[in-house]
Order: sequence, then C-alpha cells, then structure tokens
Amino acid sequence: MSQAKTLTPPELRRVLDYVATRKHAARNRAMRLMTHYSGMRVGEVAALRIDDVLDADGKVRNEIRLDAEQTKGNYARVVFVNEKLQKELTKYLSLYAPVNREHTTRSATGLDLRQHALRSLGRVTALTR
Repeated sequence: MSQAKTLTPPELRRVLDYVATRKHAARNRAMRLMTHYSGMRVGEVAALRIDDVLDADGKVRNEIRLDAEQTKGNYARVVFVNEKLQKELTKYLSLYAPVNREHTTRSATGLDLRQHALRSLGRVTALTR
C-alpha cells in the first residue's frame, strides 16, 4: 500500500486559513493539526478521550497511547506529540474544556464528534489543493 500524501506547508496554511472562516474553527483547527503533526488517522482522533491527551496535572502529554480498539488495525500504538501540537491542544482545551472526560472533541450540539464529521475536514483539504 502506498504512503498517503502529506500537505506541504503552503497547502496546510490554505487549509487552516479556510478552517478559520468556518463555524467551530478552533475545534477543526485542533483536529486537522492532530492529523498533520502526529500522523493520527481521522478515526483515531475521533476515538480520543480527554485522559488520553491530558496527564494527571492537566497538561498535554508528550505522547498519546492509543488502545487497540482506537486504531485502524486493532493494534495499540504510541503517537508522539511535538511542541507545536502541544501548544495547539493546550490553546484549544483552554477555550473549550470538555463537558465530560470521555471525548476531547464535541459537536455543535454537545454530542461526541464522530468520524463522519472529521471526514469533512478531509474534504476541505482536498478542495484547497
């Protein structure tokens, strides 16, 4: 299977500029950057729980441990979180503290955000290329 194409810096900038003009810009920016900086799949981002991202002190972890049921291949894995992504997640979580400790991302109605909503970010990426 071939490697998925990653966005170039100018392409990422265009996507983020577009996302900034839409509803729920902070949430969508955080999710898009999670896929870009960490290499996480859309389904993995949707499956994240707040405790996966934050440590006991409430700080963004240096690495996220994904359980087997959170991944595509049903194999647990570790995703490293670089400083840029840590700053983005800290910013997002300071604006939108989760209602419960189950999921990090929420829909406009307060429901857990599922993969179909995240896939729209992929469509936005395709449109901006």
